[in-house]
Amino acid sequence: MKSDALAVVPTRPRKASIRSYLALARFDHATKHVFIIPGLILAYALREPPLDNAVITIILGFASAIAVASANYVINEWLDREFDAHHPSKQARVAVRSSLSPFLVYCEYAAFAAFGLLLASQLGTCFFWTSVAFLLSGLIYNVPPVRSKDLPYVDVVSESVNNPIRLTLGWTMIDPSTLPPSSLILAYWTAGAFLMGAKRLSEYRDISGAGGHEILHRYRRSFRYYTAESLTVSCLLYAMISAFFIAAFLVKYRLEYIVAMPFIAVLFSSYLWLALLRNSIAQRPERMFRSKRLVASLCLAVFALFVTSFVDMPFLYDLSRESFVPVDKLK
Repeated sequence: MKSDALAVVPTRPRKASIRSYLALARFDHATKHVFIIPGLILAYALREPPLDNAVITIILGFASAIAVASANYVINEWLDREFDAHHPSKQARVAVRSSLSPFLVYCEYAAFAAFGLLLASQLGTCFFWTSVAFLLSGLIYNVPPVRSKDLPYVDVVSESVNNPIRLTLGWTMIDPSTLPPSSLILAYWTAGAFLMGAKRLSEYRDISGAGGHEILHRYRRSFRYYTAESLTVSCLLYAMISAFFIAAFLVKYRLEYIVAMPFIAVLFSSYLWLALLRNSIAQRPERMFRSKRLVASLCLAVFALFVTSFVDMPFLYDLSRESFVPVDKLK
């Protein structure tokens, strides 16, 4: 049977080492903090604050974000160990294969959380409370009785909230006196939902395609309610809602950003294309930079946003004015 290839082979738990506990923190996932960078750029472009000690602030800010994210990863991997045992690749994770001490795991979580919040407290009130929200999002997503990752669609929406949180962290590093516009936050949130939805779609196609429906359901309860069609449609919905809020943001704050929209659309399309490939890196976002196509699309989109942030294009404002063609001119 096809599902036999996906069956979990019981192994004797290995004795945990210091390296085993550090692996829970998933420092290799730090690449996800690239989503902080647009917050830095947009805050400077739209607010133009003084950049006193900006380099030190940014270094401390990234260190804080990595520490808080690591705390979330620790609790995620520990509480998911029984579920990950049913996943073809995640069954190799440390929490599944090693005999870990619950006490040490929770101590590690507390240490990363405390260190991250300690650094955050040095960067202003907005940054600190955004970091607290970052930490709470991990608890809501992973810890019963809520454990939002078990609820269909809620799992995607609750996991993707980390995107606008990272955006806000970047913004408040540059301008600690304000928060990003709500249209930008919602655009970033739904863009994150698109990324997470594409990840779910890729996992569903790979595991169910190999005859592993039952294994898929044991790995993640929310998959009991998904189909390939529903996940594809949800990705389209998230992308369209994100585009709407991006349009609302650019019209209100800087019309030049409309020039970057085609590059952003290409970036969305590139990621969806990756998600439809077998054994896609969309299932492992920390490896997204291994795709040359995705990296090229991302670089073009970031470059377009950077240029349109600082280069004025007056002709766009002329084109945006109301314009009606008289019928007489058509004769």
